[in-house]
Amino acid sequence: MPKKLSHYDRAGRARMVDVSGKTAARREAEASAFVAMSPAVLAAFPENPKGDPFEVARIAGIMAAKRTSELIPMCHPLPLSIIDVDLRLCENGVAITSKVATTAETGVEMEALVAASVSALTIYDMCKAADKGIEIRQVVLERKSGGKSGEYRRAK
Repeated sequence: MPKKLSHYDRAGRARMVDVSGKTAARREAEASAFVAMSPAVLAAFPENPKGDPFEVARIAGIMAAKRTSELIPMCHPLPLSIIDVDLRLCENGVAITSKVATTAETGVEMEALVAASVSALTIYDMCKAADKGIEIRQVVLERKSGGKSGEYRRAK
């Protein structure tokens, strides 16, 4: 039997989950994304007139994680302890990872996913003048810990 979707009430209406009865606990999540682009676009990174794409994307990801509850309707605003966004140049694109942690009544999976997604979108924005065919791929939750559902690690 599939698990019940928590963001719906008995009548099928969308709702915010009541976390008031939960105990605050350390919760962490990691997500990743990949931005595929040509070697020519990657080679042009140092001359980007908008600035350093990696630094702008890193800061955008951090800012986005903080605003997740404003972007995703049923997310709770959370006091985030840390947000770390890392970008790595690969031969065919940019690999992005985000790590988010809190001590709260609910998890930070969405914050990690939003950080990775917005970082990827920012890389696109910084480089779109060179190539509109850049692709954002594989935005996924890699790992999460804490809370009632415990540990999750994405199968490789």
